[in-house]
Amino acid sequence: MSGLEDRQIKGWIKNREHFEQRGDIGGLFLCFRENMSVPVWKFRYRLAGTRSVMTLGSYSTLSLAEARKQAKELRARVSLGYDVAAEKQKRKTEASNKKETKKNAFTAGQLADEYFNKNILGRWKHPNIVRSRIERDIKPSIGKIPVDEVKPMHIAKMLESIVDRGAPTTANNVLRWTKRMFDFAIKRHIVQFNPASAFDLSDAGGEEKARERALSRDELVTLFEAMRKTKGFSSINMLTISLLLMLGIRKSELVTAKISAFDLDNGTWKLSAADTKTKAEIIIPLPKQAIEALRDLIRLADGNDYLLPARQYQDRRLPHIHENTLNVALSKVKANMPGIEPFTIHDFRRTARTHLAALGVDSHIAERCLNHKLKGIEGIYNRHDYFEERKAALQKLANFLEACETGKGWNVVPLHRKQV
Repeated sequence: MSGLEDRQIKGWIKNREHFEQRGDIGGLFLCFRENMSVPVWKFRYRLAGTRSVMTLGSYSTLSLAEARKQAKELRARVSLGYDVAAEKQKRKTEASNKKETKKNAFTAGQLADEYFNKNILGRWKHPNIVRSRIERDIKPSIGKIPVDEVKPMHIAKMLESIVDRGAPTTANNVLRWTKRMFDFAIKRHIVQFNPASAFDLSDAGGEEKARERALSRDELVTLFEAMRKTKGFSSINMLTISLLLMLGIRKSELVTAKISAFDLDNGTWKLSAADTKTKAEIIIPLPKQAIEALRDLIRLADGNDYLLPARQYQDRRLPHIHENTLNVALSKVKANMPGIEPFTIHDFRRTARTHLAALGVDSHIAERCLNHKLKGIEGIYNRHDYFEERKAALQKLANFLEACETGKGWNVVPLHRKQV
């Protein structure tokens, strides 16, 4: 028997000539039923007296030559006593089960969520910082991978992508959180090993050196000029940056501040132990410029409990602005500061401390202005709060910054009095 020809098959398809079976050679045949748009190859064989038929594939994806090749291989296995149809069904079932298992697998993204909910949320003062690292860096890289399939190569690729975008410090933080996340999984018998355990800072962003950056008087003048002329840099952002500079506070303390903590009539801001990094309550004396800026921000908050409430386009899971909001806004300002050495918002605290010293403020007073604990024996025995001294020091700093802002007589409206 010569078997089928491609010319014949194409003619049957063109003429819609349907049939149950038309044989080729060696048990291979073609089936073209009424409900089919394209014929299907099938293979029949007899094993231990039992006749079986299995489907090989469609004519549109399996040529005549390839169908014959497969049929020849199957005949060889049948001659050795193998039930090829049963083998195919077994492979199909295993593939389906594997697919279903993978679909229902506990992923690294789910592990990150569980770790966050059980170990971070309600325990950390600023959980949104960890949440941001999970959503922006960990989940996009390994979030969809089943947790027991995450390999060191996945961790390496994740860290490399963060370093490549110019964020070495973030890479270090992501490595720390990833290690903790998988240690959490090991303790709960979710995985047996930590794929990030072999990595250290040299594999991420490198050893972190203490920053020394502080803005000089001329750089502060340039900063205020750039903020005024940067398109899209809002008055709220300008007021917020001004407060960070004149009070020397941490960004997180201002971002999460509630309006109820301010007593503008008496010129104070009460930071509770829960609100500070040092876990110690402090009353911050407010310079007159800070009071004016705060009155504007409170008015703009429009009845919200927070001084800097979440904006309409932001994730409403946070009641206040995200900590990265000011970083993004300041990046626009930096574009209008050519030639200025790079700086971050955290450098504003060092800037405040530097200029307090330049203004003649005693070291221990300047340290308390930044809510640093006094060191050594003095820190243990000296419980004086230096409120009046801090008040005078911060007023000096605010006056200095106002002079930087106005250019000492230049025709510029002071930041804290800018129309908002």
